[in-house]
Amino acid sequence: MNTLSKIITWKRNILASLGVLFILIVLNFYGVYTNQFYFTKPDNYIFPILSSVHFLYLYVIWFKISEEELPDPKMRNIEYVLYAIMIVYFFKIYDSAMVLNSIETYGEHIIPASFKPMATLILVLYSILPILTLYTFWLRKRYVGVYNFENYNDNLNIWQ
Repeated sequence: MNTLSKIITWKRNILASLGVLFILIVLNFYGVYTNQFYFTKPDNYIFPILSSVHFLYLYVIWFKISEEELPDPKMRNIEYVLYAIMIVYFFKIYDSAMVLNSIETYGEHIIPASFKPMATLILVLYSILPILTLYTFWLRKRYVGVYNFENYNDNLNIWQ
């Protein structure tokens, strides 16, 4: 894991996570069957709203690592919410795989030429997102520390 952390540093991981999240938010409004964007469907706004927690967590990780601060209960709570959001990420992987495999079902219908490349891209990006998120959790444990609040007040020195 040390070799991996030298190749994918914490900054690269956070920037890659930001990039994947931004691309997926845009593609979340894209309809692969029709090759159009749909901004009026309320379902398309669920992922961007949930990913705001991920953006917040990435900001907190960046701040904690760059300022060399200890973890706090607010950071822990954000991470626990992100654990629940990971379930949505895995559902989106499943949903994207089902859309990609539905090409045989709708074979007699007119499907745009961009269907397979776009559906594959969306599936790959949704598959990369949990990997980057789990790696961020590992980086948090390595650079910021574990959540040990038993002796949190003993380690806190406000005069530094």
